[in-house]
Amino acid sequence: MKKTGLLLTYLMIILLAGSCSLFRNTSKSYTRVTPLSDTTVLREGSLIYALPRTMFTIKVELERTIELPGPYAGYADELLGLRNVILHENENWMIRSVSVSSHEEADPSEFYVIESNTQMQSNYLALRKEGLIFDLYPRTSARLIDESDGKEIDVSRFRSFDLGSDEYYRVQTDTVYKRVSVDEQFIRIPYIVEKRKKLSDAQLAEKAARRLMDLRDGKFMILMGEANVFPQSTAAIDEINRMERELTELFTGKTITDIRTFTYSLVPEKRMEGAEVGIFRFSELTGPEAVDSESGMPVVIEMVPERKTKDIAVISRGPADSSPSGPSRVYYRIPDIVNVKIRLGDETLYNSRKLVYQFGTVMQLPANYIIGR
Repeated sequence: MKKTGLLLTYLMIILLAGSCSLFRNTSKSYTRVTPLSDTTVLREGSLIYALPRTMFTIKVELERTIELPGPYAGYADELLGLRNVILHENENWMIRSVSVSSHEEADPSEFYVIESNTQMQSNYLALRKEGLIFDLYPRTSARLIDESDGKEIDVSRFRSFDLGSDEYYRVQTDTVYKRVSVDEQFIRIPYIVEKRKKLSDAQLAEKAARRLMDLRDGKFMILMGEANVFPQSTAAIDEINRMERELTELFTGKTITDIRTFTYSLVPEKRMEGAEVGIFRFSELTGPEAVDSESGMPVVIEMVPERKTKDIAVISRGPADSSPSGPSRVYYRIPDIVNVKIRLGDETLYNSRKLVYQFGTVMQLPANYIIGR
């Protein structure tokens, strides 16, 4: 009886050991990384990460110059001896500077899912600046857009001029008569009529020129100490200079200068390699225009990678091994150095080198990779 009990006990131990061995074989630990797609099933405990991509922010500083003719431009030479004054309204644009900055964001075409049935002991998710893994929460991607950080100048407020005259009309008196019947006789009774006659442009220009010369004479006398009253501060001279400048602008015209900065965002793509990509169009008369406009010359950016990563083996982007025994790997991206050049016709506005992830190579990293080991 005792032998039978011992035999049953041995059999139970053997069965338990076999079942444990079978359980261990079926629950083998694994870590699997697959590209995220519409058919990917996200299980509990799955982790999603994205590869980085580079985004350019192009800032263009423009100078806008507006020329407005004065009302007495035609009399500048005759009355003041001024030549080369502004005779017609004109607008001119020029590019002062171009700068390009870059930052990283998540690439929406490079999302991956990490699945594992065990605790992952790795710190590869922290490798950002080394060109490996990006944050789990990407920012919104941007396209080619433009923004202006300056307000449009209201040119109409500069078109008004103080004509610089103390009177703009003259009063003329004239004697007229009216017929009145007195004792069956008609007599003429005189009376005075006043009429206002507007001064002509030539007369107004002459009066403004005379006032301008008087201001210059008065300032000269003050500065030379010949005036009866000498001002105790520069306020009087400053006011004379302001009045002199306004009177002079009646003949020479006004020049208005406005500095504006436009910002364009561009996401480099593989298809842009070595090609000329339009950023905007530029006209010296109208300034920046849309990239599809028919006016102006195109401002283009050219990106030529140096292919520093060309000798690195590129990972096959075929279907991932879905079996638990498949290789555990994590995809990461190494950026390449790209020569960035911005041109307007034959003129180079910007030339520099940038790190661009899109032109680099996608590689793999062991899922259990740990820095420092």
